[in-house]
This record gives sequence, structure tokens and C-alpha cells, in this order.
Amino acid sequence: MQRTLILFKPDAVERRLCGRLLSRLEDKGLKIVGLKMLRVTPELARQHYAEHVEKPFYPLLEEFITSGPVVAIVAEGPGAVLVVRNLMGSTNGRESAPGTIRGDYGMSRQMNLVHGSDGPEAAEREIAIYFKPEELIEYGTSLDGWMYASDEK
Repeated sequence: MQRTLILFKPDAVERRLCGRLLSRLEDKGLKIVGLKMLRVTPELARQHYAEHVEKPFYPLLEEFITSGPVVAIVAEGPGAVLVVRNLMGSTNGRESAPGTIRGDYGMSRQMNLVHGSDGPEAAEREIAIYFKPEELIEYGTSLDGWMYASDEK
């Protein structure tokens, strides 16, 4: 099993898309093991986007991510990082394929609705930024055996 961090960004919250986006994650077969709403502070933004802080685009990124509440999610499943990346689509909504979150709901590179960890190491680092270990819930459901084969866990 793999975990990944997903953020529904301020534009997704403002547009009231969170329910639809969460349903897409669950419909795909991902298990939600952490979920909360918060405001990203400038300090939290610098921690999350540490590799971008010195880049010219960073001030606009920080302004955007701190402009309103976000919904932080930890999703779990086989290959969760890649599964979420594929569900999100390309960074720029205008270039993202129909059927992806950004392809269906996005028209911008900057206001692109959702963040997903870009690799397993990033997922581990980002989850620790947004969630304490006790905020992540491990559980099973009666559907677990119907989502993927036992050798895929």
C-alpha cells in the first residue's frame, strides 16, 4: 500500500468542487485515511514548496495557496501516487485531457484545483507537513477485497 497527499486548493474550495473531487478519488478505489480543512500560512507554504521558494514564480504560488482554505487528504492504495497524478491530469487545465480533474474542471496553469505528491518520497515528506501520525486512520472495509487483488496490496 502506498499513501499520497492531495490538496484541494483554494480555487476548488471556492468553486465548491470538493465533494465531486473527493468522490472521484473514492470511485477510483482509493481509501481516504486522513482529511481536514485548513488555511495554508506563508510559513507552511514555504515548508511545502521548499524547492520552489527561490524561483521567480514562487511569490504568486504562495499568494494563491494562502488565499483561502484548502482541503488536505491522505489517500491510500496500490500505486496511490501515480493513480492520483493520472486522475489530476496535466498541470495546465487547458492542456489536460478530458476525464481528468484538471481536464474537466480547469482552465489555468496556476489555478489548477488540486495538488498531488509527485513521488513516494515527496508524499512521505508532505504528509508529515500536514498530518500528525495520530490523524491518519488505518481501517478496513468490506469492499477492500473487491478493489484489487490480494497480491496488489
